[in-house]
Amino acid sequence: MMEPIISVKNISKKYNITHQQGGYIAMRDVLTDIAKRPFNFLKYKAKKIAGKETKEEFWALKDISFEIQKGEAVGIIGANGAGKSTLLKILSKITPPTTGTIEYKGTISSLLEVGTGFHPELTGRENIFLNGAILGMTKKEIAEKFDSIIKFAEIEKFLDTPVKRYSSGMYVRLAFAIAAHMEPDILVVDEVLAVGDAEFQKKCLGKMDEVTKTAGRTILFVSHNISAVQKLCKRCILLEGGKIKMIGDTQDVVAEYTSFNKQNEWSVKTPKRKTGVGGITIKKVWITDEKKTKTNKITSF
Repeated sequence: MMEPIISVKNISKKYNITHQQGGYIAMRDVLTDIAKRPFNFLKYKAKKIAGKETKEEFWALKDISFEIQKGEAVGIIGANGAGKSTLLKILSKITPPTTGTIEYKGTISSLLEVGTGFHPELTGRENIFLNGAILGMTKKEIAEKFDSIIKFAEIEKFLDTPVKRYSSGMYVRLAFAIAAHMEPDILVVDEVLAVGDAEFQKKCLGKMDEVTKTAGRTILFVSHNISAVQKLCKRCILLEGGKIKMIGDTQDVVAEYTSFNKQNEWSVKTPKRKTGVGGITIKKVWITDEKKTKTNKITSF
């Protein structure tokens, strides 16, 4: 059996949350106290201003374990606060786990937040070479892929403009183009693609599908767009409350996730108050697919 390209063993992530209690102190009182006790102020004033502090431990992830094989595209889904982004930050080596270990068998590139890894004062052209160098590529290797990156990102007119002047959509297009064309062994993509338009999202999904099937690279994909996860990933991880609730075939995991969401849906009540003159009354509304069949699901692309 092949060795996994990523092996996650019992990782957990703890954050310490500080709660501050007590009243406020006026600025004039602070300044007066400084004048009276200039040397002793720093020793005790912080406690006096802050009042009583209590600390709480928050475990964003709890005992997470899984393995990913080379060439897999694995989706990570779950409600807000389930721990998806925390997990990706740990896998991308942005933050360490509190406990547990992760073993990698290759290079990793991540696309987690708009503009991450870009220098705002540098142009798009300069940032391409900067990101390539960070990923360990030579200038010659980057130059060979340069035209493909620009064509994919569709930013030819703004190539020599500092990226601080880019829109969020332009940021994402360039960042994804760099990450996908620099050929890392593992590509980690968070919900950041939601910033782009539907056509570009479709283009990105096509590129990710291509790099897994033809180049044998591994992709970890977090998204609230379940349709996109189903199209790209054969295997999926469902997180709930910082723990793995289910891992397996994408269709089975998505069915579990959507079933859970339906059980927790808010009911929409029609207000009793009526507006308008009453000439037309809407009694019922429904959605149909292209075959005129009623459906409760809309696929964005």
